[in-house]
Amino acid sequence: MNFDEILYGVAYYDEYMPYDRIETDFKMIRDAGMNVIRIAESTWSTWEPKEGVFDFTHLHRMLDCAAKYELKVIVGTPTYAIPSWLAKKYSDILAVTHNGKELYGHRQNMDITNPDYLHHAQIIIEKLMEQVKDYDCVIGFQLDNETKPYDTCSKYAQAKFIEYLKNEFPDIDEFNREFGLDYWSNRVDDWDAFPDIRGTINMSLDAEYKKFQRKLVTDFFAWQADIVKKYKRDDQFITHNFDFEWHDYSYGMQPEVNQYEAARCMDIAGCDIYHPSQSSLSGREITACGNIARGIKGDNYLVLETEAAGNHPWLPYPGQLRLQAISHIANGACMVEYWHWHSIHNAIESYWKGVLSHDLRPNRLYKECGVIGNELKKYGHRLVNLKKTNRFAVIADNASLTGLNEFKLNNESDSNYNTVFRWLCDALYLMNIEYDVIPADPALFTSYENILVPALYSATDEVLNALNEFVANGGNMVVTFKSAFSDEHLKIRHDMQPYIINKSLGIQYDEFTLPDNVTVTCGGKSSKARDWMEMVYCTTATPVAMYEHKHWGVHAAITRNSYGKGRAMYLATLFGEDTLIEALKLFFGEQKNEFDASYPVVIKRGTNMQGEEIIYLLNYSDDEQTVTCHADGLKKLCDDSTVSAGDCIALAPWDFSILYADKTTA
Repeated sequence: MNFDEILYGVAYYDEYMPYDRIETDFKMIRDAGMNVIRIAESTWSTWEPKEGVFDFTHLHRMLDCAAKYELKVIVGTPTYAIPSWLAKKYSDILAVTHNGKELYGHRQNMDITNPDYLHHAQIIIEKLMEQVKDYDCVIGFQLDNETKPYDTCSKYAQAKFIEYLKNEFPDIDEFNREFGLDYWSNRVDDWDAFPDIRGTINMSLDAEYKKFQRKLVTDFFAWQADIVKKYKRDDQFITHNFDFEWHDYSYGMQPEVNQYEAARCMDIAGCDIYHPSQSSLSGREITACGNIARGIKGDNYLVLETEAAGNHPWLPYPGQLRLQAISHIANGACMVEYWHWHSIHNAIESYWKGVLSHDLRPNRLYKECGVIGNELKKYGHRLVNLKKTNRFAVIADNASLTGLNEFKLNNESDSNYNTVFRWLCDALYLMNIEYDVIPADPALFTSYENILVPALYSATDEVLNALNEFVANGGNMVVTFKSAFSDEHLKIRHDMQPYIINKSLGIQYDEFTLPDNVTVTCGGKSSKARDWMEMVYCTTATPVAMYEHKHWGVHAAITRNSYGKGRAMYLATLFGEDTLIEALKLFFGEQKNEFDASYPVVIKRGTNMQGEEIIYLLNYSDDEQTVTCHADGLKKLCDDSTVSAGDCIALAPWDFSILYADKTTA
């Protein structure tokens, strides 16, 4: 879907404020050039303080004031944090998990399959929708908030799981064979005798339950969307703020939700991206997580939450807030929204700082928001709905992520699927190669010239044959270790490894271990192998780098193979970023651009609604950078000044420049 302007704003909670200042706040928000707020998703207990007693005073105050100050509003359904009376009334509404039963207090502690929860959730959603349906300022709805299955293992969830298995495996003998349940006498010959899933030692069955839990989230969203659709106007959208695996900040693919499936009931994907700042601000998370979000529906997305100040180490240097906002937009976001407007004065997130500090006065961050907002008012209509056409794609796969959580790379390391995913993504980012993130869907492969495959541990024959075909037809493919090892149910293949794609890769192996003082060198860059290594022999492939080790030196660490019209590279171990970049340069060739810019200058581009090519030059460093242009026909968006071949563009620390191709000369 398309927007008329970039949405720029904050989450706002009138019900949290220490005193009545809504007029002051909304005037400040408008004066900062902001145009949107998100409300309502966090306060079920405010809207329904007692069962059947509803109070929407704060809701109408926010909506009426938003209309007065011409602010758009996204309304969230308040179902992710239940009121205490609901938990007290129903003894089984709090989730039963692998770790036991939840206690009331924190959010997201309920069983989303519990019929009493769903009954009351439907009531509050319908009551809320009745209150907001006549407000023109409401432009869309957010379903729930950062939804997960919350590891529900309740009697309701496990009964649904058994029905799910019956449907997937009508023949119970086939089920036992596929999941290897004869091991340790785990065989199930009667569905009525199916054991509590929490006790299983079978990784295939445990992974299938996690897949089922992801389906619970998909079904939950579809259920909520059907309720909202009964009330919403045709011009209003439905979205959700998907989040990511958390490593003290947003890191990689979310293991608990199949976001591609879950978003089918939505009009546009949304996400929450939080990242390091100050000297650690690199733009990596904005790109990697934003590309996941853009891939959810293969289109633009909304950043429904990101930090203004956030955690203590994230207080941005001057200029960084502005760079962060434009980086989201350069990646294809149509919205940048801070969580949240004001720093709150109670509870667990008291020190998760908003735009305003605890004194609620205009400050440095507020003034920088005003710079951003007023710039977007001037030229945001030429940045919105940016369409990106990338030649590179990175596959992201839920089943493989789960598989490598079940069978860890290294029990003494935190490395997992997302480690390998980010290893490839970050190398492309540092090489100034833009990329899409796609699921392991063969229908999507032919849209790209180059596909990178991180640790595709669990894959169907169909996917693996499609990857071979992609290479045979002229594609370039990079595959890492731990790929094509098991089928979709984590049953290890009983054939040559890596299964099926050994044809296009031209390699095989039957031994693997953890590296111990092993080095890999490529392009003059050396680094230690870590976490996993496979003892690869080349069949038709050519070694690019051998392990540097007295005993393992007969095996290849990096290989390259020609297959049909295309080429394939295999990375048999995890090694340093600099070495990986050299390997990718060797395989893909130097990726030239019209600026010859290299990191910390990041180049992003796309086509706007006016048909112009928009080019962003982003300086992710504390030093001034100078970029030389080698193309004609470009202009600066800020003042329409011409940039010609040979001109130098100076980028101040943490600053950027936006160029466009003039349609009259393009």
